[in-house]
Amino acid sequence: MKRYRQSVDDLLYMLSAMDVSWQDEHSRAVLRTLDTLPERHIYSREAIHQLLEADYTVGLTIIRLALDLSKDEFELQMRGMLGGGSAGVKRFQSAPDTYMDALVEMGILKSFRRLTAKPVTWRDILVERLKLGRGTAIKGQVRGRQLEDFTEAIVSRVFHDVGYAVRCRFVGSSGESTEKADFAIPSKTDPAILIETKAYGATGSKQTDILGEISRIVAEKRHDTHLLLVTDGITWRARVSDLRKLVALQNEGKISRIYTQQMAAELEGDLRQLRQDHHL
Repeated sequence: MKRYRQSVDDLLYMLSAMDVSWQDEHSRAVLRTLDTLPERHIYSREAIHQLLEADYTVGLTIIRLALDLSKDEFELQMRGMLGGGSAGVKRFQSAPDTYMDALVEMGILKSFRRLTAKPVTWRDILVERLKLGRGTAIKGQVRGRQLEDFTEAIVSRVFHDVGYAVRCRFVGSSGESTEKADFAIPSKTDPAILIETKAYGATGSKQTDILGEISRIVAEKRHDTHLLLVTDGITWRARVSDLRKLVALQNEGKISRIYTQQMAAELEGDLRQLRQDHHL
């Protein structure tokens, strides 16, 4: 496999679109504001503007809830609507009309109309609780499994007659200790190739964890074992600093190459070359 020097911009371009009280002070402020909002069938642009002017942070949370968008999802979409740059309070204060145009284009008025016009039933309440609780966890699990399946399909095409271990603990360079990896080729007892997969969607709380996980694999594996990372998810665009650290590890040769789903052909090509290099 040839040596690569990757860049953050290249990877960003290849990205495709986890029993205590849940309330904190901000949540309570949002609830207080919701109690003061009149139940109108048609919310106006002026009403949304006043909501942001009264308390931008609280107003923005209510807007995101109405749009059903996470903080990261909203920020990414809003930046796109505004043509880049900041999408926060300073942008709202410096160009309120442009900011409001973007919110309207995102569908905030339609969202409020649907919410105020639709009668809420007990079923709606339970569905929302299911969505916010179990649904959030399931989305993360499915997202991760989807990327594992994507990777395994390619690994299987290249190494079906050689063999590989999935979601295992591979034996490290000392021959005594082990570390976790998603794929070890041709076996977990003596891997020539290791592959780690990480998928991210609407939240970035786990993204920093990958730096520690990759560092542990790097420290445990033999120096001549190739480590590949397969990742995806638009949340990386909002957490470029973490992605930059991974790219630095790649440029240092600790990760052979980082891939996204749009790089399927490159991943398969490199795996075929690695099979030859390691005489598998």
